[in-house]
Amino acid sequence: MIVDSVAQMIKYQKLHPRFEKAMAFIAACKIDEMPVGETQWEGENIRAIVIQESLVSEKESTDYFECHNRYIDIQIVFEGMEKVGWKSRNNCLNPRGEYSPEKDVLFYEDSPEIFFNLKAGHFAIYFPEDVHAPMIGDGIIRKMVVKVLV
Repeated sequence: MIVDSVAQMIKYQKLHPRFEKAMAFIAACKIDEMPVGETQWEGENIRAIVIQESLVSEKESTDYFECHNRYIDIQIVFEGMEKVGWKSRNNCLNPRGEYSPEKDVLFYEDSPEIFFNLKAGHFAIYFPEDVHAPMIGDGIIRKMVVKVLV
């Protein structure tokens, strides 16, 4: 997992062959002009989901403690602040159900090892080994989740 400010995002472009295009899109986007929902470019290789929703309780979020096999998530907060739970997939012992290839998600019954806050102007990159529980807090958040095919 990586957590940093959007101003530092360019430092991470070389970590994955598709990050340069994804991060260029993030830098150029006008979040206020983007509709809530999914936008695709680069076919299935890179897509973005704009979210504007109420944050949820810690229990509600950790009930969906998730990770992905096919996509890396780059989650950028534009408005608001969210608390996020995290744990290495290597330390998770209790999967809930089977991996869903259609939704690219596997849930765990485990609890996060750490919690941190992401505020406006910051981002987190969740790799397949990062089990995460985002969207914890009060109020409304506006964020973008950019999904980059592994």
